[in-house]
Amino acid sequence: MRLYLLALNTTDSVTRGFLPAAARLGLDVTVLTDHVEDHQRAYARAGLACEVVECDVQDFREVIGLISQHHTPDAVFSNSDHLQTQTALVADYFGLAGKDWKAALRAKNKGELRRHLAESGLDLVRSAELAPGQDPAGLNPPFPCIVKPREGVASEDVTLVADAAELAQRVKEIQHRRPSATLVVEEFLAGELCTLETLGDGRTRHVLGGFRTRLSPPPDFIEEVLTFTPAHPRPVVDQVLAQLDALGVGLGACHTEFVLQPDGRARIIEVNYRAIGDQCDLMLAEILGIPYFELVLRAHLGDRLPADLGARTDRRARHERVCAERAGTLTAAPEPHFERRADGVTLSYLPVRELGARHELYRTNRDYLGIVWAVGPDQAAVDTAVAEFIAANRWEITP
Repeated sequence: MRLYLLALNTTDSVTRGFLPAAARLGLDVTVLTDHVEDHQRAYARAGLACEVVECDVQDFREVIGLISQHHTPDAVFSNSDHLQTQTALVADYFGLAGKDWKAALRAKNKGELRRHLAESGLDLVRSAELAPGQDPAGLNPPFPCIVKPREGVASEDVTLVADAAELAQRVKEIQHRRPSATLVVEEFLAGELCTLETLGDGRTRHVLGGFRTRLSPPPDFIEEVLTFTPAHPRPVVDQVLAQLDALGVGLGACHTEFVLQPDGRARIIEVNYRAIGDQCDLMLAEILGIPYFELVLRAHLGDRLPADLGARTDRRARHERVCAERAGTLTAAPEPHFERRADGVTLSYLPVRELGARHELYRTNRDYLGIVWAVGPDQAAVDTAVAEFIAANRWEITP
C-alpha cells in the first residue's frame, strides 16, 4: 500500500513518529516536499528509507497532478499546520479517507474559526481582521486585546496590547515583517491555558487526555511547560467537543488549545487539526502506551479504530522547553538525543537548535534550544527528573 506524506520542514514527528510507524504497518511511503535535500539528509541520518519527491505541496493542484502520474495512492497524509486543507482536497479527489477540507480550512483560518463558532451559537469572541497594510484605526476592540496572524503558528507575532496606541504600533511592526499577511485582532481570553488531544476515524472519536500549559509573561505567549492530565472535568471536555463538532473536526489527530475560565467556560484559542507538536506527540505515545502514530495513519487509510484503545491513565508527564534568553550563537549544549529509563521514569532530551547556529531573539517558540520531557508514575517524580536534567546541563549563547 502506498502512503503519500506531504511535508514542508523536517520534524521529529515525521522522522521519529510517522515514518517508523508507516514501516511497521508495511506501507510504501512517498514524501512530497519542496525541501527535498533537507528531508533526504534527515532521513539518511535517522536510517529511514523512503522516496522523496519534489513538489509544490502548498498547491493542491500540483500535488494531484504529480500523484496522478506516480504510484496509485492508498492514503494521503500530512502533519503540517500549513498543509491540512491541501491534503484534505487531494484525498477527496482520489476518493480516499481524509478530513473535510472545509473543517481543515476553518481550523487553520482563525477568522473563519471565530465566525463559525459565533454562527453556531457556541461562543462569541469579539474579533476583526486586518487586510495586508490596513490601519487598525477605527476597530475599537476591547482592551487588552490580542493581535496575531490569521494563519500563524508557534506563537509567532502573537502579542497582547493594552491600548489603541500600542495596537497601532504592534500592527505596524508585524505588517513590516509580514507584508502579505492578514491579521486578526480579538478580545483577550483570560484563564488557564489547556489542551485537549483527540483521535478519530470519522465515526468514533477518542479523547486522549490533555495538557495544562505554562506560558511566558505577557505580552508574549511562549509555551514553556506542559503537564499532562489524563482527563479534564467532563463538562469542560463536553464544551470543547461540541465546538469541534460544530467546526466539523472528526478524522485523525487534533490538538485543541482552549482557555478554562473561572466560571467553568471552555473557550477555544485555536484548533490545530493535526497531532500535537514539539515532541509532545512522542511523549503522548509513551504516556498512553499505545501505537499512537500507527493509529493516526490507520485512520487515514480508512480503517476503523478500536472501540477501546487500551490507553493507560496512570501516567504523568512534564514537557519543558529550554529557551534562549538573548540573540547569538549556540556554543554549548548537552549531547543530542539523550534518553534514560530509571526508577519507573522515562526521560528524553532532543535539541531544537544545532550547535553553531546563530539566531536573533524572537520572543516566540522559535527561541527553543532543546526540549526535555519525562513520563512516570507521579507528577513529583517527572518534575524532579526534568529539573535535575536541566540543572546538570548548560546551554550557552555567545553574542
